[in-house]
Amino acid sequence: MARTKSSASWLSRHLSDPFVKQAQRDGYRSRSAYKLIELNEKDRLIRPGMRIMDLGSAPGGWSQVAGKLVGAKGRVLATDILPMAELKNVDFIQGDFTDDAIVQRVLDWLHGTQFDLIISDIAPNISGIESADQGKSIWFLELALDTVRKTLKPGASFAAKMFQGSGSDEYLKELRTHFEKVLIRKPAASRKKSREVYLVAKSFKD
Repeated sequence: MARTKSSASWLSRHLSDPFVKQAQRDGYRSRSAYKLIELNEKDRLIRPGMRIMDLGSAPGGWSQVAGKLVGAKGRVLATDILPMAELKNVDFIQGDFTDDAIVQRVLDWLHGTQFDLIISDIAPNISGIESADQGKSIWFLELALDTVRKTLKPGASFAAKMFQGSGSDEYLKELRTHFEKVLIRKPAASRKKSREVYLVAKSFKD
């Protein structure tokens, strides 16, 4: 099938992207790895020995970074509907993280403990209908916050992608009721024209 003009333009931008090239050189699965690296450098989110959950993990860019940083004494639990190849210090559960059976598998993995950090780089499949895409991205964040309330350790942190637009201000207000401090970051690897930002929420209250 012939490529459309827009898809050819995206492919050209993608292949010329310096972070794509850097990821290939450094052996990262995606350019998004550098977003988490920068967030961690600024906010000191990840330490050796931590137990971390990565929501919407495939292809594994964030899990790859987190797995390296937690080291052999830590562990990352990654979840996604899509399959994901193995990574060092990372366990993977394939399925919808809101499904009761998957939630139970997560709780079984925790063995009565809680996560030290939850991270999420989830983005909806883009339909081209801005209101629908924005609504779905906020819905993903609300589902992630529900997981936070169930499994995050008091005093711990949560970091996630958010697209600024309808519903984002309301979500920020809700997030601030659960955390002592909420920061908005725009990593260098996040394209300037994108409405994408990253939320770093610290000191979980619940």
